[in-house]
Amino acid sequence: MLSLFRRGAMAKVMLGVLFLSLVAIVITGFGTGGTGGLGELGGLGGSTVAKVGGEKITTTRLTDETQRQLARLRQQNPTLDMGSFLGRGALEEIADQLIGITANVVFGEKQGLAASRQMIDREIAGIPAFQNFAGKFDPVAMQRALQQERITEDQLREEIRTRAIERQLVLPATGSPYMPQAFANQYAALLLERRTGMVGAVPSAAMGVGTEPGEAELAAYYRNAVQRYTIPERRVIRYAAFGPEKVAAQSQATEAEIAAAYRQNAAAYAARESRTLSQVVMGDAAAARAFAAKVAAGTPFAQAAAQAGYAAADIAVGDKTKDDYARMSAPAVANAVFGAAKGATVGPLRSDLGWHVVRVDNVKTIPGRTLESARGELGQRIAAQKSQNLLADLANRIDNEINDGASFEDVVKKNGLTVVETPPVTAAGAAPDMPGWTAPQELAPLLEGAFAMDAGDDPSVETIAPNQRFALVALGRIVPAAPPPLARIRDRVKADLIATRATERARAVAQAIVSKINSGVSPAQAFAEAGAGLKPPQTITAVRRDIARQNQGVPPPLAMLFSLPRGKARLLRAGTQGWFVVYLGNIEPGDAAKEPGLVQAVRGQFAEILSDEYGRQFTNSLRAAVKVKRNEEALRKLKAELLGRGQ
Repeated sequence: MLSLFRRGAMAKVMLGVLFLSLVAIVITGFGTGGTGGLGELGGLGGSTVAKVGGEKITTTRLTDETQRQLARLRQQNPTLDMGSFLGRGALEEIADQLIGITANVVFGEKQGLAASRQMIDREIAGIPAFQNFAGKFDPVAMQRALQQERITEDQLREEIRTRAIERQLVLPATGSPYMPQAFANQYAALLLERRTGMVGAVPSAAMGVGTEPGEAELAAYYRNAVQRYTIPERRVIRYAAFGPEKVAAQSQATEAEIAAAYRQNAAAYAARESRTLSQVVMGDAAAARAFAAKVAAGTPFAQAAAQAGYAAADIAVGDKTKDDYARMSAPAVANAVFGAAKGATVGPLRSDLGWHVVRVDNVKTIPGRTLESARGELGQRIAAQKSQNLLADLANRIDNEINDGASFEDVVKKNGLTVVETPPVTAAGAAPDMPGWTAPQELAPLLEGAFAMDAGDDPSVETIAPNQRFALVALGRIVPAAPPPLARIRDRVKADLIATRATERARAVAQAIVSKINSGVSPAQAFAEAGAGLKPPQTITAVRRDIARQNQGVPPPLAMLFSLPRGKARLLRAGTQGWFVVYLGNIEPGDAAKEPGLVQAVRGQFAEILSDEYGRQFTNSLRAAVKVKRNEEALRKLKAELLGRGQ
């Protein structure tokens, strides 16, 4: 709803926005760790990009984090390369945020904040990738996941420690935002504002084809627009995929394994209690006590939470067992909550997250299960776990064979794999030289690794689906990026030139219409006088709130209504089809008094924004209190090095 007020700025300021931590990396399968430091070389030294209160931020750490973020973005945009990423100022932004994170931790440690081993162990135990089929922490599963992602346990623990200290330090500063009623009224009224205007189209097609372009004109246009016709680098990729089918015979669960798993996880199949909970977590003890007192005085929990700026989704914990809730709060909090009666409100209770006030909405008993009733489920889970383990072993064995000097063909033959060879494909998986060719679905996850290889590199084992499917990938022929000869695409270039000229003529006509309207001529008359058989403009109307709700789905002319002065028109490009002329005729102010619910919603959303801003200002103040020294020369050299690798 408030996206119109926030668009163009960072919508959510989180102290850990870059450090989703190695916990998240293990879960999502992105990248590896790398937070080790290098020695100083006089002052800051060439390997240190910044020092924060005596703590170094090394080029190694910054490089790892930059590559990690690029890998995440490539999940949505596979064609994004290092050059484009750094061209947007990513390296400087990541360095700045690393400095902020380090400043928070340095300051927090000086104030005596710490993360105990027990706290870190509890977070590690809650990571799904580290749990067995019964949902219990499994050290073997943890080591396997860390090894697969090339992350050490020490790196994981350090990231969790950093996050925990930051949370303790910053949460109190962001926990009690307040939005004045009058301020919320103004913004709610703005959301209810209605605007009416007109929009007319000046299509390029209405301009005619114009004069026939000559050969010299085609050649000049082709030269000036050669990047439009350049085909990106293409590569022939050879790969041999393997998955559960390769280990199916060895993966079946035995009766002994099923019985043993049932015994080892007896608690999971015993009768147990679960509770449906609602909670608020506040950084300030006094605010939490005031909230609990309001609920005790008779205010419904959800209503009190809404008045404090919490949305329904913020307070809903859902159905949890005692162990589940202890992992997301603290054992002492869980003991108190699961010792209370249905309908009771418990707290404030302290955890690492802050002060909890919890309502017990419902209590239910989950009946136990016999071995016979759990047999099928256990068999499937054991088979799946064995399959994952055997596949990981196979992938490691193949990787070792390559490292020992075996060729792609040797490994494929020895392991009975089937080879697929693609035509020359782009980094996005397209084959421009083979119209109609469709890339196999399993090729997409292999493209990034294949395009990171250099000619002559050894094959590598890549992941198609984590723990489920892998492939041995080898690089074939590389076709450099180049435009096709003009003669081969002459018809396309000619059509593009004709269309470009028509669009330019359409723009001139549309601009003349805008000029007339802005000088006092009515939109209808301005369009009628333009000729070219243009259709008269149509009336459009919109409410700002509706525009905010639609977000990216808003037609551009409607969105433009809310950036125009009354009585004025402006030109708007209609893609490749021509131009729009948008005119704002009337503005009808909104009346927030008619929708009190909207005012409260605005207060809630602005409370979130204020919380973010409090966190930003608090972090900035900490940076000012901790001595920070940046090595701009090291940063510049690292950027040049990363750009060189990207090339």
